[in-house]
Amino acid sequence: MWHENILGTIGDTPLVKVNRLANHVPCTVLAKLEFFNPGGSVKDRIGIAMVEAAEKEGKLKPGGTIIEGTSGNTGAGLAFAAIAKGYKCIFTTTDKQSKEKMAVLRALGGEVIVCPTAVAPEDPRSYYQVARRLEKEIPNSFYINQYDNTANTPAHYRTSGPEIWEQTDHRVTHYFAGAGTGGTISGTSQYLKEQNPDVKVIGVDPHGSVYYKYWHTREFDPKEIYPYITEGVGEDILAGNMDFDLVDDYVRVDDKTSMLMTRRLSEEEGMFVGGSCGMVMAGALRWLSDHASELNPSDVAVVLLPDSGFRYLGKIFNDEWMRENGFLESAPQASAAQVLSRREDTGKLITVSPDDSVEHAIAVMAQHGISQVPVLDGANMVGSLSESVVLSLLLASPEAKSRLVTDVMGEPFPVVESSAPIGELATLLKGGCGAVMVRNDADGGLQVLTQTDLIGALTER
Repeated sequence: MWHENILGTIGDTPLVKVNRLANHVPCTVLAKLEFFNPGGSVKDRIGIAMVEAAEKEGKLKPGGTIIEGTSGNTGAGLAFAAIAKGYKCIFTTTDKQSKEKMAVLRALGGEVIVCPTAVAPEDPRSYYQVARRLEKEIPNSFYINQYDNTANTPAHYRTSGPEIWEQTDHRVTHYFAGAGTGGTISGTSQYLKEQNPDVKVIGVDPHGSVYYKYWHTREFDPKEIYPYITEGVGEDILAGNMDFDLVDDYVRVDDKTSMLMTRRLSEEEGMFVGGSCGMVMAGALRWLSDHASELNPSDVAVVLLPDSGFRYLGKIFNDEWMRENGFLESAPQASAAQVLSRREDTGKLITVSPDDSVEHAIAVMAQHGISQVPVLDGANMVGSLSESVVLSLLLASPEAKSRLVTDVMGEPFPVVESSAPIGELATLLKGGCGAVMVRNDADGGLQVLTQTDLIGALTER
């Protein structure tokens, strides 16, 4: 058996038990892994549904252009449909989305227009408004508008809901999902509640989105809107596909918790998923823990995980990015004093005078087995001399050994405190200076720390 095109592989994604992360929860927790869709996300389900609805309504004609504002995943779903059906695609997205998502859209033949995140939805620069403008300007084009598109929610009613119901043998008792357009949580919940009205639906929202407060108060509060990093979930608008009446509770999760849980899903469960997945799982596990007394061992909680970790390699799975955003603590670094403490020779500082000859400086370095030496004029450091400088001088003119150090010396070595971390030392030493001077806390005396010392300390760790 085979499929006529890639669209036939959409859906029927697996449910996988969450083991280690949910070992404290008194019920079964299952993850619905939507990255098994061909485009790597749950949005494949609505891509083809919205395109076929547009065709049926005469809004998409042969050779036409699909236009959509997307965080990346819906764009990929639309791109697959466009490839199979012969359409062009233009996607508007925000500058907070990962480069991997934009690369996927371009790889699938789409044109990507990046818009600023930190603007109001009605701002002409927002990705919503740019998409609307393009529809007016480009002949034979259609703005899909997943937020209000009436084919969005039914796609999940027809697919996601029935799959969860059948895959759990009709035993699902709790359903957890994030919401952006609202189609996933609304369509799935509608189906599940029709089968069993007692199924509880819990929405999970990032801090900075309006949905959490709106569900609790039915008040749209602009003060709740502020930038957040978790992609593809939450909103600064009330999407037409979001049915808050289907949701039984709403929790929210901050960016750091979402990112760390995303990593834990990969490391502890083998589920290589994206940031919104970590957000939903963190919210689900917290809700289940808080309501443990209400749960039974026979209960089955399904957590929908929307997409793949491959789209976040440069962010969530990049230690440097995680540290820059405050999601990972920097590892404790050894200090300059600790680097020097491993040396056997920690005694008197070896120096030369600016009035010494180069020949004398060479003899001093050879006697003590050092490759660079500070130049002191009394108590003041006025310069430095290194083997590499001396070698260049002698190669150019052997008579240079009779010259004075003051004539050939370089800039003084930088001075750091004994508490300076390895990172600071490495920056200075990579910057071109041959050594740094470390000031002793007790008496203010100086010691030379070289690249060799630093390498030795790093290779011992």
